[in-house]
Amino acid sequence: MSRVGKSPVTIPQGVDVSINDSQISVKGAGGTLQLAQHALVKVASNEGKLSFTPADESREANAMSGTVRQLVNNMVVGVSRGFEKKLTLVGVGFRAAATGSKLNLNIGFSHPVSFDMPAGITVATPTPTEVVVKGADRQVVGQLAAEIRAVRPPEPYKGKGIRYADEKVVIKETKKK
Repeated sequence: MSRVGKSPVTIPQGVDVSINDSQISVKGAGGTLQLAQHALVKVASNEGKLSFTPADESREANAMSGTVRQLVNNMVVGVSRGFEKKLTLVGVGFRAAATGSKLNLNIGFSHPVSFDMPAGITVATPTPTEVVVKGADRQVVGQLAAEIRAVRPPEPYKGKGIRYADEKVVIKETKKK
């Protein structure tokens, strides 16, 4: 059995988990998230813990038990605490502004770049060179942060561009004569 799949998911106070034949639904202060039930994984709830076991002895069922367990754990953490990604803009004149559900970026192009936030995702700009993406769904938060970064990834000679707050950019040495 998968090592990740063996450990149960504890359900914190204020989070409701409902399991039926077709989906797993997690509801909390951060919103409601749903996951389609996988045929190779059996989910059982007892005393505030969710346990995941493979439906049979196949390798796929073993792998999927760990995968489904981690996806449900991400849903529980997302609706209780939420996830966030921090991005930093590095460059002269680079700035970001969040207005409502839009993010406007001025990053050295001839035009401003704007992003519409999907439902359940909030974006904030504590300073003009910082962007914070928050939400309950880990996959959506990470994907949106990656799409924002992909507009202008950090270049290796001066380090200008959009990078994650904890990202280290290795600066290359310029060509010498």
